[in-house]
Amino acid sequence: MNERFPGYDVLNKRAGLSWNNATRAAVDARLAVSREPRFFDAPSFAVLERLCARIIPQPKDRPPVPVAALIDAKMRRAGEIGTRVEPMPWDGEAWTRALAGLEQEARNRHGAGFAALNDISADALLHAMQDGTCDGPHWDQIPPKLFFAKRLLPDIVEAYYSHPTAWSEIGFGGPASPRGYVRMEADRKDPWEAAEAKPGEEARALRHNRHVA
Repeated sequence: MNERFPGYDVLNKRAGLSWNNATRAAVDARLAVSREPRFFDAPSFAVLERLCARIIPQPKDRPPVPVAALIDAKMRRAGEIGTRVEPMPWDGEAWTRALAGLEQEARNRHGAGFAALNDISADALLHAMQDGTCDGPHWDQIPPKLFFAKRLLPDIVEAYYSHPTAWSEIGFGGPASPRGYVRMEADRKDPWEAAEAKPGEEARALRHNRHVA
């Protein structure tokens, strides 16, 4: 249960005044993203899923945001005209090499693939990437410390918070087109935004959030 915004589901706005057809189409596309990889091969995708789960562990009381699938879809859309961080190649190739490097690092250090490692071992390898101490041919042109800071963290966090499940979790109303936001100052909300529960106010927030449109 979302204790911070009880009863709030951003998808309740779908038929209301907050979203137009373009917003609905964009949200529907994110909800319909394929859970099967279309850019990465199956072994690389398994590494990516485990990696995403360690960077952003998700609650077990709701369906998880398909972070790996969203990254896969982004890389597939970008193709070879996607962005790149110097001196790395374009993002899709950089991700492919980094996942292969992480897999090889896991096998060299632990004799098992990254997806099979326990949490402590997986996190130790991620710390090695963050510190730039990974080694091997897969890391040629992919400085592990740079990849971790400029691609791994930004792409995973962006994918997670692009999804309606995460919007509901933080009380975000989505793109709000055509309605828009009016009260932009800190700690102020438009009347149609989700109410954040405070101690002793859960029932009031629940009633409000059930009727937010």
